[in-house]
Amino acid sequence: MEKFLKDLFANQQYDENNFFLIAGPCVVESEELLMEVADKVAGTCKNLGIPYIFKSSYRKANRTSSSSFTGIGDESALALVKKTGQKYKLPTVSDIHAHEEAAMAAKYVDVLQIPAFLCRQTDLLIAAAETGKIVNVKKGQFLSGPAMKFAAEKIRKAGNNKILLTERGTTFGYQDLVVDYRNIPWMQEHAVPVVMDCTHSLQQPNQTSGITGGNPQLIGTIAKAAIASGADGLFIETHPNPAVALSDGANMLRLDLLEGLLQKLVKLRQAVI
Repeated sequence: MEKFLKDLFANQQYDENNFFLIAGPCVVESEELLMEVADKVAGTCKNLGIPYIFKSSYRKANRTSSSSFTGIGDESALALVKKTGQKYKLPTVSDIHAHEEAAMAAKYVDVLQIPAFLCRQTDLLIAAAETGKIVNVKKGQFLSGPAMKFAAEKIRKAGNNKILLTERGTTFGYQDLVVDYRNIPWMQEHAVPVVMDCTHSLQQPNQTSGITGGNPQLIGTIAKAAIASGADGLFIETHPNPAVALSDGANMLRLDLLEGLLQKLVKLRQAVI
C-alpha cells in the first residue's frame, strides 16, 4: 500500500493485504442517511479488516434531466460529510466539478474526486492537485486505461503524487457500458493504486425517460472480477433503500447486502494475492 494511503488510514486497524473500500450514498440527502450508512459500513469494514473511505457527493452536477435532484447546498452538504467522517473517525471523499470548487471542498474532505466526464479538464486537475489532497480521477467512459497516464502526469506536474485512478466502464453503444478489466493492470502501470467503481460501471445512461438506468444485480460480479484482476480498491455506492434514493438509485447496492458481498470479496482477495 502506498504511503499516502497508509497515512490516510492511520486511525483504522485493518489487514494490510486487503483491498480498500470507498463507499457511501451517491449524494448527500440528509444527515440521518449519512450517519446510518457510515455506521453500518464502518462496523462491517472494521470486522473484516478493510480500510474504509466514506463517500458522498455534496452536489450532483451531471444529471440527465434538469428536474433531477442536485443537492442541499454545497457547503451544507460538505459540512455533513465532514461531520460524518469525524464521528466515525473515517477519511472522506466527494466530487468536485470546477477548478474553483477545489479549495472549498478541500476544507472539508480528505480526497477530491474528479468525475469521469471531467478527467481531461486540465485546470480542474491542477486545482485539485494544488490543494495537497489525495486526488481520485475516474477514467472517462471514452478513454482507455493507458490514456489515463496524461491525467496522472498533470497532477504530478502540479506537485502532487497522491493519485488514485478509478475504472468505471467504457461506453458501449448509446445506452450502455462495458468493463474492460485490462484497464486495471494498465492503469497500475502509471504507478498509482487503481480502484474499480462497481456501481457506476453498471449504469445505462442516456435513457429517454431522463433517468439513468442500471444493473445493480451485477455489482457482485463486477466486484469479484475486479478483485481477481488485482484492483487495489473498490468503489461501491450504497443506500438503505435505493428505490427512494434521490440520485443513482438504479445503480446502488442495498445497504443490507453489502456485508455479505464484502465477506466473499475478502476471501477472494486472500486467494489471489
